[in-house]
Amino acid sequence: MKKLLLFVWLPLTSLAQTKFSDFKSYPFPTELCTVFKDSKMAWAMDEQGKRNIYVAGAPDYKPKRITDFGKDDGQEITSVSISNDGNWVVFVRGGDHGANWETGSPLNPGFELNAFKVQVASVPFAGGTVKYLAEGDAPQISPDNKTVVFIKNNQAWVAPIDGSTPAKNLFTTRGNVNSLQWSEDGKKLVFVANRTDHSIIGIYTVGENNLQWVAPSFNRDAVPQWNEDGSKIAFVRRPPSGGMPDSILPRKHQPWSICVADIYSNNITTIYKAPKTLRGSVPSTHGGYNLHWAANNVITFLSYEDGWPHLYSISSGGGKILLLTPGNFMCEHISLSADKKYLTFSANAGKDALDIERRHAVKVSVDKADMQVLTPGDGNEWTPIMVNENTVAFLSATAQRPPLPAIMSLNDSKIKLIGEEFIPSSFPQQQLVTPKQVILKSSDGVTVHADLFMPKNVTGKIPAIVYIHGGPPRQMLLGWHYSDYYSNAYASNQYLASLGFAVLSVNYRLGIGYGYEFHQPANAGTAGASEYLDIKTAGEWLQKQSFVDASKIGVYGGSYGGFLTAMALAKDSKIFAAGVDIHGVHNWVDRGTTSMVSMFNNQYEKAPDYQLALKTAWQSSPVSSINTWKSPVLIIHGDDDRNVQFNQSVDLIARLEKQKVDYETLMIVDDTHHWMSWHNAVKVYGAVADYFVRKLKK
Repeated sequence: MKKLLLFVWLPLTSLAQTKFSDFKSYPFPTELCTVFKDSKMAWAMDEQGKRNIYVAGAPDYKPKRITDFGKDDGQEITSVSISNDGNWVVFVRGGDHGANWETGSPLNPGFELNAFKVQVASVPFAGGTVKYLAEGDAPQISPDNKTVVFIKNNQAWVAPIDGSTPAKNLFTTRGNVNSLQWSEDGKKLVFVANRTDHSIIGIYTVGENNLQWVAPSFNRDAVPQWNEDGSKIAFVRRPPSGGMPDSILPRKHQPWSICVADIYSNNITTIYKAPKTLRGSVPSTHGGYNLHWAANNVITFLSYEDGWPHLYSISSGGGKILLLTPGNFMCEHISLSADKKYLTFSANAGKDALDIERRHAVKVSVDKADMQVLTPGDGNEWTPIMVNENTVAFLSATAQRPPLPAIMSLNDSKIKLIGEEFIPSSFPQQQLVTPKQVILKSSDGVTVHADLFMPKNVTGKIPAIVYIHGGPPRQMLLGWHYSDYYSNAYASNQYLASLGFAVLSVNYRLGIGYGYEFHQPANAGTAGASEYLDIKTAGEWLQKQSFVDASKIGVYGGSYGGFLTAMALAKDSKIFAAGVDIHGVHNWVDRGTTSMVSMFNNQYEKAPDYQLALKTAWQSSPVSSINTWKSPVLIIHGDDDRNVQFNQSVDLIARLEKQKVDYETLMIVDDTHHWMSWHNAVKVYGAVADYFVRKLKK
């Protein structure tokens, strides 16, 4: 029953003049950063796989490309920063930093004879030769702008910022070193040494021969932050793991606290303990704790304790916490201004009821709840960061216009887009539709939000497709997404709409943007896959719509969306006539997964509910329902996937073969979970559209 998919454009171009490669031709900016001196900014830009650094500065903010990487070679650019004097841009080239493992290992989707190794690099802000300082990752520029420290082989290294001499090991210690941060005077460097079952905070002092350990304990200490004069450190402390195995299925509080340590006396004070509730557990959205030591000895952090991921502040001496951002919305992409008086962040907040499906740039003081939505309207704005006292930079998009850097004056709220000329003439902006909010009610009463992409000029009944995002802690928006992976999906959904499909993008439970109970629901994932009820509800909703041919409903998604696609086809082939499963998980009890159940496979001592959890995880897996899988499927997977084991698809194919299910395959050689090659992304999502055209339109 296997069909090897040979990807061609002919079936698609016969239905629409525009190809998916046109929908994917947009530039995509990331890694926006600024420096107050001369109001300068820099970012990385992916232009059809060619990733480069751009800069701009006051007064005209005209963009300038300062690197010359001319290939679609899959080498991402991350950790972009500008030196305090505004003279240098430092970045990392290579790797897959969204991966679950091997993030710093070379990747080679372009089949080079020698794979490019992940390296720290610098380039003059004014432009010039790129200097590769060394293999490494996570660079931090010294306050005097002369050197860069970074992680290489899990240890701290240092190199001159101009690459004038070779990099050298700064110090060596047990464990994996991370979280490097200079004190403001540049005399001390704090770090974390992760030693598997515990982690401790250390300090390297320039000119001294010994490391200093800050309040070492049996706990797991993380994310240290200096105060202004370098005499104290704030950090997060979590209890160690260990002891008898606890039950697997019940949800449990994950305790954490904020501590302040005096580095000279080594006295430690716990200034905040998270409430012993599920909501008070370790925050699980972007940036985690988002700990900052702000102006006037105020410490800011993020917590889910009131049911939403909100920002709080507390005096460094302890006391009552202050909720800075009250309301029913989430905060992410959080940044502390250079003067440490303000936090800027993205939030699905605003006066419009549809803002819960968007992102806007927001600003709040560190010591009072004076939150201000800076960019109201029907667009999406994210990763805001102060350029100077009166100007904020962010990335901006609409339902039709792809993301671009932008700046806004806080004096008059005027927004200036940067780089509109980089949107190619082939990009079909006028063909894009504005997705509409749909609110569903699952069979167990959960309210679920979705985005509906309707083709223009619909007549009669048309085929429809349910799109399922991955993660699962994600939220699809009413416009272009801030993730490059989900911008692919947004472009794909727009393309499918242009081909005459109605597309319903489902923000199922386990996702973000709708509060704690939605993000951390009962009986979800390996504990029962309750989130699948939301996917089934979406399919049933489409069946009831007057504009949908109920016999021609497809389903597709990647990663966790691939898992739920497989669940839909295995459990409800009567609803879903065809599907595309992109690098999904299919068996939660396989040894290659990271589920709690599989982690006990080789242990003598088992959790008290191990057998029940094992059974539940199996029943939450698509392969447990393989006998009722009838609908055809296209399976896509890259064989350098570092998020989902490639064997998950290999195993599924063998089961489908035995079940005599009609399936096709598309294997992408040497690319990862995130389609680092632009051409591979075009191939994958073009194949998705081609498959649905053949299965649902003929």
